[in-house]
Amino acid sequence: MSRGSIMEILASRRNIMIGRTFLPSRGSRAVSAAALGIGLAVLGGMAFSAQDKYTLRVPNGLAFSDFRGYENWQVVAVSQTEDLLKVMVANSTMIDAYRSGVPGNGKPFPDGSKIAKIEWKPKKSTEAPFSVRIPDVLQDVFLIEKNSKRFPGTKGWAYAAFDYDPASDMFKPDPTGVVNCGFACHTGVAAKDYIFTAYGKR
Repeated sequence: MSRGSIMEILASRRNIMIGRTFLPSRGSRAVSAAALGIGLAVLGGMAFSAQDKYTLRVPNGLAFSDFRGYENWQVVAVSQTEDLLKVMVANSTMIDAYRSGVPGNGKPFPDGSKIAKIEWKPKKSTEAPFSVRIPDVLQDVFLIEKNSKRFPGTKGWAYAAFDYDPASDMFKPDPTGVVNCGFACHTGVAAKDYIFTAYGKR
């Protein structure tokens, strides 16, 4: 075979090698698969660590999802005790009823009325030039809904409480948060359709 023929064969083989797509070795594939698995596990852990509070429900009672968006509802009023600061917010159905004069006009709140009480443990402000307490750690969210067909035994009202754990950043139904958990004390304001909170002038 001539030298020229040998050179042509070598050049041909080199071109084939250059154009060939090399597959990774078995060891490299194993390492890549392991890395992918670890990445998915981390992402999965992050997904599960973020609680969706709207999946919670009081047994045989209110679901947190019934109050979806309460964070943006209008304020009815605020109040405080020695231990807690509270703000009451209501959905548009209840706000409209308040503005029309309910319950002072002797009319009841309509079905579909919902009110949420958000409670915080307070702390003293270190920034204000005067003495004032401000919200610190969230304590719980207390929910009230009116549905006369569903809850006839409590004059149409149902109650639920969801406690907040700051360490885990998670909510859980309060053990006493049954449908009628707040009805006993609310009977004291039966003349106001069982609602303590008045709509503050603004």
